[in-house]
Amino acid sequence: MKLPVLYVVIPCYNEEQVLPVTSGLFFEKIHALVKAEKISPESRVLFVNDGSKDETWPIIRKLSEENECCEGICLSRNRGHQNALLAGLMTARCYADVTISIDCDGQDDINAMDEMIDHYHKGMDVVYGVRSKRDTDTWFKRTTAESFYKLMNALGAQTVYNHADYRLMSRRALDGLAQFKEVNLFLRGLVPLVGYPSSIVTYERAERMAGESHYPLKKMLSFAFDGITSLSVKPIRLITALGFFISFVSILAILWVLGTKLFGQTVSGWSSMVSAIFFMGGVQLLCLGVIGEYIGKIYNETKARPRFLISESTLPQRRQDNE
Repeated sequence: MKLPVLYVVIPCYNEEQVLPVTSGLFFEKIHALVKAEKISPESRVLFVNDGSKDETWPIIRKLSEENECCEGICLSRNRGHQNALLAGLMTARCYADVTISIDCDGQDDINAMDEMIDHYHKGMDVVYGVRSKRDTDTWFKRTTAESFYKLMNALGAQTVYNHADYRLMSRRALDGLAQFKEVNLFLRGLVPLVGYPSSIVTYERAERMAGESHYPLKKMLSFAFDGITSLSVKPIRLITALGFFISFVSILAILWVLGTKLFGQTVSGWSSMVSAIFFMGGVQLLCLGVIGEYIGKIYNETKARPRFLISESTLPQRRQDNE
């Protein structure tokens, strides 16, 4: 049986503190999987430099010179985690039979890769790494994260509960993902749309080994909102339903006003009027904001700008799809 070539794809942004710590762990895992005859000796770790402002790319180049199982690509500028991850996946599919994407902070359990590869050998095209528990998170982060997954599914976006971007994808699944041309990327929702046989591997997440998280609350909320508006039109439908509801209530209010007028029971006052104006104004601005978000995404999609550009690479020359 021919052993599959595995590429472990790792997006990096300002990771000069953590890369020297975690890179060795990824190399050791590749060697262990090769020794166990689960993957081909041609397997590699592919670091993707997402326009870092520190020494991340020089470190990646040095690692690639010192380790034959290490490769790297450098994006022309910072494009965000999702675009950097896509760049790595689309590059790796030209070289590998299967990929595993993982963050470089060392929080995801790399030993789960063994089970992922086992699932791949059993015929799975996609294997999702799912957190078994969130004990390492604060109460606030745990609550908001779990609420996010529930909200996403409630709004019609197909996501895997407690799954981030730690996943295995076969070349067939990557070829399917390449046909999705969205500029507004949310891979956690796009990958399930690819279909093909999939399974789940559970693991426990550890603390970050070094450096600081690049996902503060503001960025997490923005990421969540982008995911919802990129994958579902349900917010627009909720606005329509809200419009019908407010219209119905307004009709009842008009009938009540007319009734009090006819019976001479009207009382002059500004509180109710001001309250109604503020309420309707707030609802209208909220609705316009949500609709504007969708229009903005349509605007970006119609431009069809490239989602990433690779400025440097340590990989041997071969066809690379910068889609």
